[in-house]
Amino acid sequence: MWSYQHQHFTVHQLPVLRDNYIYLIEAHTSDALIVIDPAEAVAVQRACKALEKKLTHIFNTHHHWDHTDGNLQLKAHFDCQIIGAKCDAERIPGIDIQVTQHDAPEIAGLSIQTIEVPGHTSGHIAFVIDDALFCGDTMFGAGCGRLFEGTPAQMWNSLCKLAALDPITKVYCAHEYTMANLEFSRSIDLDNLALTERMHRDGSLRQQNKPTIPSSIAVELVTNPFLRSLDESFCQTYAARYKLSVSDALTVFTDIRLRKDRG
Repeated sequence: MWSYQHQHFTVHQLPVLRDNYIYLIEAHTSDALIVIDPAEAVAVQRACKALEKKLTHIFNTHHHWDHTDGNLQLKAHFDCQIIGAKCDAERIPGIDIQVTQHDAPEIAGLSIQTIEVPGHTSGHIAFVIDDALFCGDTMFGAGCGRLFEGTPAQMWNSLCKLAALDPITKVYCAHEYTMANLEFSRSIDLDNLALTERMHRDGSLRQQNKPTIPSSIAVELVTNPFLRSLDESFCQTYAARYKLSVSDALTVFTDIRLRKDRG
């Protein structure tokens, strides 16, 4: 378990399954203890025991089993509340509180924003707590989620919402995919010095069996291939290289996503 301090809370990062991350948010000024996307219950129960605290809430970013599989066991054990997207309530096990972009959950001691980010799934949401983004499978370290239920336009719009957050915002995504994503990014984003630096930095972390996550919005803007479409010069260079007829951001993003899917 790795822990990261923020002004009003501590984030505890739990690696589970093959490459998942579960996050526990421990409020500093209340008894709130939130878990984000509990892929399994046992790891969360052990962490709560180590912290000597009771789980109060479960936040689900989307319905996939590797984000919700611990819901019912944890709810039965802790009598905690499960919070998820209103538009996807029928697919969130044990949901108690349904939220939208306009009515974020109210938890004592924490300032929370909900962002609707369809693309990976139709009902995907992200949570922003102060300067921390919990984005599930919408954005990864140097990547984004596959489009299982949404369109490229939906995912691009969702990523633009996240990219507009304060650059200092920490990015807590749900999987450790960074190194594979960086290899792909290097294949399409030539001569990007920030990308080269990140590959060395994150590669060193993985050699030490340490997480590359959290990242930050600032880092993702200059190294994530799916956000590079925000840079007009990148779009023009990419479109010329791959012989696209147009170089608008959505077209370039869509081509990059298809190229990653094929790779």
